[in-house]
Amino acid sequence: MDGSVDLKREAQARAYAEPLETLNPAQPELFATDAMWPYFDRLRAEAPVHYTPESDYGPFWSVTRYNDIMAVDTNHQVFSSADGITLQSLESKAEMAKRPTRSSFISMDPPKHDVQRRTVSPVVAPSNLQNMAPTIRERAGVILDALPIGETFDWVDLVSKELTAMTLATLFDFPFEERRKLTYWSDMMTNAPGFGPVKSWDHKREELDVCFSAFRELWNERIDAPPKFDLISMLAHGEATRDMDVHEFNGNLGLLIIGGNDTTRNTISGSVYALNKHPDQYDKLRADPSLIPSMVSETIRWQTPLAHMRRTATQDFELGGKAIREGDLVAMWYVSGNRDDSVIADPNAYVIDRERPRTHLSFGFGIHRCVGNRLAELQLTIIWEEILARFPHIELVEEPQRTHSVFVKGYETLRVRIPRRA
Repeated sequence: MDGSVDLKREAQARAYAEPLETLNPAQPELFATDAMWPYFDRLRAEAPVHYTPESDYGPFWSVTRYNDIMAVDTNHQVFSSADGITLQSLESKAEMAKRPTRSSFISMDPPKHDVQRRTVSPVVAPSNLQNMAPTIRERAGVILDALPIGETFDWVDLVSKELTAMTLATLFDFPFEERRKLTYWSDMMTNAPGFGPVKSWDHKREELDVCFSAFRELWNERIDAPPKFDLISMLAHGEATRDMDVHEFNGNLGLLIIGGNDTTRNTISGSVYALNKHPDQYDKLRADPSLIPSMVSETIRWQTPLAHMRRTATQDFELGGKAIREGDLVAMWYVSGNRDDSVIADPNAYVIDRERPRTHLSFGFGIHRCVGNRLAELQLTIIWEEILARFPHIELVEEPQRTHSVFVKGYETLRVRIPRRA
């Protein structure tokens, strides 16, 4: 019997055996084994606004239905980002207390959020994406043409990480030959000790100091040079950002590295996985490549590369009949809202010609909606246009190794084989 079926049955039994009052969906092991779904099924059905009194992240509220998540995400006056955007383990909080807080514009409320976001948004404006598209396409072709045919390889490493690292290096005007440092630093930021490349808290701190030092050098170079159209130059010369202190710069840097790396790379990997798990949809895509944009949106929903975003209540507030108190932590589980059958028909199915494929929560809503959402869609669209031009099929060889996290919902490895070229 398939071991993954056993795991899912066990998770289903556990999710419904536990008292509702103590149910806790914030368990990295559930996400690493793709076994969190019954927890969210139960919460949406029985307690769509739910309080977990004890967890590794402290007490928090879970919001699991689409419309309730929208209500929180679009009400930044009551649900603030200023105290952080993710559930943080108690161990992580203790570690962060040892070093200065690094805020970023996603962890700010207006008006400061607005002016800092406006500083970097031109780099992902439609006109600049149009300019970037030929470069992304050329690089995608180089990556795909170098893949081994008839051999098993890791798609995450050779394709997903490589394309996003190339694009991110361009956005930063970071030394191109050192682009995989960006991938490494992103993994250092998002993983806890014992997972990804992180060996210990000291190791994490040391490697991130190297990252921030490298970017401080780029800042110093660009602040003394004429303004250019890259993220570091924009921050260095922007009226609202040129005087930011080093910790705020580091915070914005971390946001841009993670935002430009993790989400896109995990959706690129997720598209290969989803199409293999739904071969009828893969057949449909091959027969009609004009469905690629729709498939991209459906993958972003189905994958949900960031499982949650967190807010902090600034005042007492009633949501879904529950009394949320000032200071309470509120987790918006995008991964659950994207499977809410009251808004999305047959949400567990992967349907690449879905009627409204952009109806999803993966980019967030309100003032913190993902600034790079169009760039993510562009990269996914281009890579699949180039894949279909080259390979009749990409075969999944084994189940992927998933990320051990309640925040980044992704893939550490995805072993595949390409039987032949077109």
